[in-house]
Amino acid sequence: MATMSEMVAAVKAHALENYETGGWDYCVECWSDKEIEQMLTEAGVTTVTDAIADVGRTCELLDERRREVRAEIW
Repeated sequence: MATMSEMVAAVKAHALENYETGGWDYCVECWSDKEIEQMLTEAGVTTVTDAIADVGRTCELLDERRREVRAEIW
């Protein structure tokens, strides 16, 4: 079991490493540590792997929506 600080740090590091894929830029650009912590608390995750997966699902949904909006523009 990881501490909340460890999970938030791991999520942020993963987001930076994957900035241009899967919507991880939302995590880097839009969410504070406190917001990430709140997401993880609400999800009840206790491991780094689960934390990255949980935030990743949200990033992917936002990225999917962004792609849909961009497709409508043209």
